[in-house]
Order: sequence, then C-alpha cells, then structure tokens
Amino acid sequence: MISLYDILEAADGQLFGEPAAQIFTDFATDIDRVDAGCLYVALRTGHGDGHQYIQEAVDKGALGVVCTQPPGFDTDGVTVVIVRSVEQALMNWARIIMQKLGTTVIAVTGSAGKSTTVEAITAVLQTRYSVYRSAAGQEGRLSLPLALGRLSAQHQLAVLEMGPTQPGEMEELVEITQPLVAVVTNVSRSHIDQDGETAILAGEMELLIRSLPEGGLALLNYDDPRARAMAKVTAATVFSVGVDSFEADMLAFNIVVGRYKTGFDLRYGPERFAGRWIPLLGRHQVYAAMIALSIGLSYQISLEDGFRALTQLEPLPGRLRPLNGRNGCLVADDTFTVSPQSTQAALEWLGSVREPDSRLIFVMGDLGSLGNYAQRAHRYLGEQIAGVADTVITQGNLAAIAGRAAVDFGMSRSQVLTSYSYHDTAAMLQEMVGPHDVVLVKGSRACGMGEVVRMLLNDPGDENLLDRTEIAADLGWLGQRVQASWVEVDLGAVASNMRRLRQLIGPDVAVMAMVPADAYGHGAVAVGSTAVLNGAAYLGVGSLEEAIILRDAGLEAPILVTGYVPDWALRDAIHYDLSVSLADLDTARMANRIATDMSHTLKVHLHVDTGMGRLGLPPEQVMDFFRGLKSLPRLELEGVFTELVASDSDPIYTREQLAMFNAQINPLLATGITVRYLHMADTAALLSLPESRFSMVRAGLILQGLTPSPDIPLPPGFRPSLSWKTTIAQVRVLPRGSYVGEDRTYRTPGEERIAVIGVGYADGFRAAPQGWREVLVHGKRVPVVGRVGLHEAALSLNLVPAARAGDEVVLIGQQGESAIPVEEVADWLKCGVREVLASILPRRTHL
Repeated sequence: MISLYDILEAADGQLFGEPAAQIFTDFATDIDRVDAGCLYVALRTGHGDGHQYIQEAVDKGALGVVCTQPPGFDTDGVTVVIVRSVEQALMNWARIIMQKLGTTVIAVTGSAGKSTTVEAITAVLQTRYSVYRSAAGQEGRLSLPLALGRLSAQHQLAVLEMGPTQPGEMEELVEITQPLVAVVTNVSRSHIDQDGETAILAGEMELLIRSLPEGGLALLNYDDPRARAMAKVTAATVFSVGVDSFEADMLAFNIVVGRYKTGFDLRYGPERFAGRWIPLLGRHQVYAAMIALSIGLSYQISLEDGFRALTQLEPLPGRLRPLNGRNGCLVADDTFTVSPQSTQAALEWLGSVREPDSRLIFVMGDLGSLGNYAQRAHRYLGEQIAGVADTVITQGNLAAIAGRAAVDFGMSRSQVLTSYSYHDTAAMLQEMVGPHDVVLVKGSRACGMGEVVRMLLNDPGDENLLDRTEIAADLGWLGQRVQASWVEVDLGAVASNMRRLRQLIGPDVAVMAMVPADAYGHGAVAVGSTAVLNGAAYLGVGSLEEAIILRDAGLEAPILVTGYVPDWALRDAIHYDLSVSLADLDTARMANRIATDMSHTLKVHLHVDTGMGRLGLPPEQVMDFFRGLKSLPRLELEGVFTELVASDSDPIYTREQLAMFNAQINPLLATGITVRYLHMADTAALLSLPESRFSMVRAGLILQGLTPSPDIPLPPGFRPSLSWKTTIAQVRVLPRGSYVGEDRTYRTPGEERIAVIGVGYADGFRAAPQGWREVLVHGKRVPVVGRVGLHEAALSLNLVPAARAGDEVVLIGQQGESAIPVEEVADWLKCGVREVLASILPRRTHL
C-alpha cells in the first residue's frame, strides 16, 4: 500500500486542493492498467506524456495523481500531488520505503531468464517465508519504485528483478535496495543500448555483485564466462551453478528435454538426485531451478522441499509456454523476450522435441533493440534455424534477413515463407498446422507476435495464459525512435483491401499489385508480400532496381518491370527471373539474343501506346511486332498492356484509349494468338470502367485505401493504411506581433501559443509553392503557421491549450474522431496523391 505522506515526503511536493484519499493500492503509469484505488503517475517518456490521460485515469477509478502541473479539470474527490520531477519523486519514495520496511532483498539481474528465475526463487522461498516479488519483465530505474507499490511490512523477503538499461542505473538501484543476495543469470548482447557494448552491461551487473556485504551471497552462472569472472570482485560468499560443469558448486546433468517439461539429474556435494523435473521448457531453464534451490539452501530449505515447490511452477506467459493449438498442434509461446540468446535457447529446445510424423515450425518476428548488431544477429540466427526447423515463417524486414540466411545455409526456398503482418502470418499457420506439429513463435511484441499465438489457440479461453504487456513496454528506453517523424503502415488494412478488391473484380481477373516508388512510400517489400499473400498474382514496379530489391528480400511472385530496361540490364532481368515490358522490335531481338546466350527464357509484356505518348509501341506497328516475335523463341509473350492518361479525370479520353486498345488486340486474338494477361485498368479505371479490367488489373492506390479522385470514390470496405506522425518538440507563448518562421511570413495577431514540430520540407512536409494547412493535435485540427523550414514547422495551439512538448501530432491519418486524409493534403498542395506519398522520407513502422 502507498501512503500519501510518504509520497509527499519523497517528492517535496504539494497538494493541489484537498486530499480525497491517503492510501492507494498500487502505482499505475499505463492508462490501460489503471485499477480502482490506484495512484496514477503521469510520466513523460519518449512514447508520450501521461498528463494528457489524467482525466481518463480518474474516470477509471484512480484515487490519486502525481504530476508536474495541475490538471485542467475539477479534481474534487481526487488526491493530486504536484511535484517538480515525477521520476525523482518515485526514486525517493522507493528509498524511503526500503529504509522504513527494512525488507531483505534478493536481486536478480542478467540478460535473459530473470523473470523465470524470480518465479523459481519465490516458489522455493514461499515454502517457509512471506515473499514479495516484482512483476515480471520490468526494467530500467523506474521499474524499482513501480515494483514496490504493494510491498508491506508482512513481507520478510523481496525478490526483485534489476534490469539496467542505461549505464549508471545499477548503482542507484543498489543504493536504494541494499541487496543481501544477488543473482547473475547470464550476460549477452540482448540489451545492447546506446553504448552497444556488452562489456558495459557486464559492468553494471558486476557492480551489483561488488556491492554485496561480507555476509551476503552471490549466485553466479558458472557456464557464462563473464558471470563466472564476477566471483573475484565480491566479499560475499560465492555459489555457482552449471550444466555439465563439474567445477560448479551445484551441477545438473543428464538433461532430458521434452515438449511439456525438462528432466535432469542434480549433484550437490556428495548428494545425488536422479530423475528430477520441472514444468519449464528447455535446457536453459535448469539454471533457474538450480539458482532457486541454492538460495533455498541458504535459507534452510531442503533440496527435497525445493524440488517439490518447483514441480508446481507454471511457465510465465510468453516464456516458452506450451499451449494447445489448432488442429492438434503444440504452440510454444516465447514472445516476451526477444534477445538473440533467448532465441537460440528456444531453437535448441525446438530441435530437441522432434517426433516421428511431426513438423517443427519456427515463426520469427523482428528482434528489437539490437542497434548495429541487428543484421548480424538475425543472419546468425538464420544459420541456427536451418539446422533445426522444417519450416520457417519470417515476419518483418529483419526477420527476412534470417530467412534468407536459412536458405544460404541449406533450407530450400519452399521451406522459408515471408510475411509482413501478423494477420498473414497467422493465416499461413492456420492452413499449415496439423496434429503433432510444434510451432515455436518468437519475436517482439511490437510485431504483434502475441496476436499470432492468440489466433492459433484451439481454445479461446486460453487467452488469459498469454502475455498482455503493453507493446510500448517492448520499446522501453532501449527502442525509442531516432527520427523526429515517422510513417505507420497498417498492413492489416493492406491485406483487407486486397481481399476486398478480389471480391470486387471476381475470380476471373488477376491483380497486379503496383508497388513502384517503394509502394508510394508504404514500403514495397512489406506491401508487396502482403498483397501476394492475400491474392495478388503479380507485382508491378517501375524500374529494374525496384524489382531486384523485391527479389533480394525473398519475394518469389512474378514481377513486371513496366518501365524502361536498358539492353545492358536485360541479363539482370533474366538472372532475377523478372518480366519486362517491350516497346520495340529491336529491343525484343536483343533480349532474345541475350536469353539465348544464357540458355533461359525471358517473359515479356508488350507495351502498346494508346495515347500516353511516352514509352510504348505505336498502334500501327503492333502487327509487325507479333510477326517478328515468331522468330524470337527465347521470348515468352505473357501479356499485352497499355497505360491510361487521365482515368481519374477524363472518362471520355479513357474510353477512347479503351477503344484503341481493343482495336489492336482483337485482330490478334482472332488469329488464334493467346495472351495470358491483358491489362489496362489502374485503380480509377477498374472502379469506373469495368470493361477495362480484361484479364488483369494494375492496383496501386486502392490497395492503400486511397481514392483516385473525388469523382471516383472507393466502395465500402476499403480503408487507408498510412499515417504520418511526429511530436511536439517545444511549446512557447509568443507576444502579439512576434514573427514565426523564415522570411517573416507570419506574425502573431495576439498572444499565441506556438508549437514547434520536428518535420520540414526535407522530410516531405511541403513548404512551397503550396503548403500543409492543418495537422491534428489532441484530436483537433490546428493550423500550420509561418513558412515551413528544412526540418521544423510551427503550429498555433490556441485551440488546444492543454497540448505540450512530447504530444503526438498527426500529419496524415486519424487521431480520435478527426482525420486528415492524404487526398485532402494533395488538394492543398495542388498535386496528386502519389506525389504526396512518394515525397515522404522512408521512416516506416509496419503494424
């Protein structure tokens, strides 16, 4: 329980109004985790400012609030404490509580396995003592006070996770808690931060061991060289545990890994314990069991009592927890920890549980917070995957690197599937899994891998066994964005739009998903993959370079380069199995010669010009082209197409182009020539002119949920997929007559609150000749004022007086009930939707 007077003493703060409550059940910093009776703490982090959720927290039942400025609403019935620094107030409170209660602390640190180790220690110690434990998975300096909200005088021991995320944090945590017992589970690269050095992380952990008093106890993993070396720096008693390491004080051997439990023999001094087991999965979990047994011994709990306690453990949510999946498969949910080390341990478990007539399926999302080590780590894991899994599904750009590495190390391409949204990942698995299959799901919560697990459950009632920690916590202090603005692409919307398009055009018309210019800023690899997984037969790009990027990313769907491919680049087109457009017979002859030299066939689409006046074969030359094509055996004519000039604005001219295209292809078809794909329609034409669909449509904007023109609306069921966001960098109150921005184009008409946002014309936030007019702050439209700069712009905040630095700003997309669609922005800028999107710098997050 949290006392108001302890908070006031710690914060050196003051009450705002009369206190309505003096005792609170716990702290809450996340609005989604506010419970009745709690004390809501308004933190400002890289993810936003908790002050804007104070009203909502009170509505949900919070009895008190700690904040740095008075709330902008009537606070009768709520205790409000105003402090200078919320963070420092919490740390001071933790210091006061630990001094007041004097609880003996057992501190657990390490790169991985901390939460399971805390659970195991608690299970053993609870056989004799009243034990308090910190919530699983909390890290950083603020995790300590937030973990102590329910600590009371009745607790004799407190088992606390200590996961420093910045240099210097451990020193403060140790100074506050004064641990008597400390555990280092392991040291690895899983927590690489700004320094990027494992040695610095090891130094933080070593400080914990060094701080132990002479009568204390240091529990170290003997098999981890960095952890083992810490025995030299402490005055405390050192006890080590190891697997097959006979020098360790406690030794586990004869490890037997199963699908639902892990067995082992144990040696401690002269004692031997054979055939023991724990309901945790994987060889690495044995370390947690031995650490718990060792600490139990130091508190006079026998090994037999410790073993009995450990057999009652349940795997924590998201930590290799076995779950019953669809169609009789076993799903191993390992979505909480996303380090390379934990992934390698999970793969080791997967490789140990192979049975006849079953498949081992590994599902991997991007592993976050790895800095410059990210690509190397994912490639290394790809090598491990190749030696274990029968099938791998990767989700995300980094995970795709692991998939390509798995192919390099021996897996066939058919064994490696690629996805960029959890909806598609789950859909592939639902069609694939069968009885006895084992599906290991690994990846960051930001990738939605927990949702993949949820969608695979056989019993929806098992959802309470999943990790529901908020996604923002996965980013923590280690994963903050380095960009001032970013684009979010909802791939679930892309997938839904693709399926809706298939329903609209029917089964006889194929879809070529157009992804030129990086899918108009949405991310060509992710959008292209999502489109193919949801029904696209083909991908279309504007250049050879764009096509090669897709192939290098592992996309195997047919790809057409609709733009110009130089003669000297035709070899690359053949090498990458691409289709190219041809617009003259000379290029066709060169392509045939090169294909002959390479002993390959090149798929081609004839580009007929019906009025664009750029690339394309003139109509009068079409028949001659087909006659010449008969002597070019290495060319496979797969399609004939034309490009529309103004399908979104000039229906009369579009119909004239349609008539001209029909006039060219009908005589060819009448002679018995067969062409698999005839395509003309872009988004506007496929909606407004159904007869232009032929056997394939080229869908671009419609996949992004974007309207081609005000006169051609999208049918119901399509939704936009892109949002562009930034945050407020600074808020100032300027007096009347102040200039804002370059060239003094705006002058405040009166006292005005001005916000600076970190986005400018270098990012695609257009300044001239026309500029952005409005953005969204707190769900309201606010005007852009002054000339937009290279990397900054200014807003007038008079309509949203509660807005402050750190608040989200939506440039394109929805916020609350309000929205700024990209079509409206295009109207402001007097340009096309594609131009707006293509000019945004590629700083994407795929959702």
